Amino acid sequence: MTVLVTGGAGYIGSHMVLALAEAGENVVVIDNLSTGFSNFIPDGVPLFIGDVSDENLVEGVIAAHHVDSIIHFAGSVVVPESMRDPLGYYRNNAMATRNLLNVAVRCNIPRFIFSSTAAVYGNPDHMPVVEEAPTRPLSPYGMSKLMAEIMLHDVATAHGMSYVVLRYFNVAGADPLARVGLATAGATHLLKIAVEAATGQRAKIDVFGTDYPTPDGTCVRDFVHVSDLVQAHRAALGYLSNGGPSTTWNCGYGRGYSVFEVIEAVRRVSGRNFAVQQADRRPGDIMTMIADTRRIHSAVAWAPQYDNLETIAAHALAWEEKLLQERRQGEGRVATG
Repeated sequence: MTVLVTGGAGYIGSHMVLALAEAGENVVVIDNLSTGFSNFIPDGVPLFIGDVSDENLVEGVIAAHHVDSIIHFAGSVVVPESMRDPLGYYRNNAMATRNLLNVAVRCNIPRFIFSSTAAVYGNPDHMPVVEEAPTRPLSPYGMSKLMAEIMLHDVATAHGMSYVVLRYFNVAGADPLARVGLATAGATHLLKIAVEAATGQRAKIDVFGTDYPTPDGTCVRDFVHVSDLVQAHRAALGYLSNGGPSTTWNCGYGRGYSVFEVIEAVRRVSGRNFAVQQADRRPGDIMTMIADTRRIHSAVAWAPQYDNLETIAAHALAWEEKLLQERRQGEGRVATG
């Protein structure tokens, strides 16, 4: 079995590729490196630089490497950016997925795992949110992911493909050994911004909205460690390989933390203070999002290892400090060269 990982040089994808390679799985990567890094790919794992919407490229990779499973991470993921550039998000998330599915059907790929998002729910009526809840996205990002989900369901029904849709809640942290992590410049992830502030790379951190009807007035999110998330994907792969029917799973811990609680966790693990500034709410932001995880736990033996906010923050901080050290060393070499 060979697994094609699209977006495998990016944040979550690189953790997935590392986990698959360590487990002895055959894996191949397609990534256009718009937000990914080729040096995140382990030695011996083939990397093809290109776009998943390029059907000729994808078909050639599938044929050459005897791919029989696809894990699809490639796409755009920033909610505020999607509000400014909706067509870009419909192109990168919906249209590219359509092309990838077209090739998957043509090549008779039996298993497909899709990286989706809790943003498809919008502001849910009940919390924690179950997979059957109405889907009412508030942003083009969430809508484009929902479009891809619908396409995958229809294609699988028509062509006998089996799939798992994983709806991520807030992915955070980094590889516990600091081998890979979130390195994209200008990332908008809360924990990434907070550890950048803790390491002196940002003068302050903005909190968008402090007047929500939540315990401290800020948005509440269910944070899931990226390494636990990729183990959920491995569980999904085994589930499909064992004949499990197509399904959709929430991927979170079922516990919510506010923006202020995340900031305080980073302050504790770093031992450093940093400025926090209150700002207006942002269009497209969801007030509270916490996963109901009963379905995934009833289907597979997924046992998260890092279900602790301070652990997640500590791993994110260690990765950020590594990036900062490498950057300074590179600047030193340039200055003395």
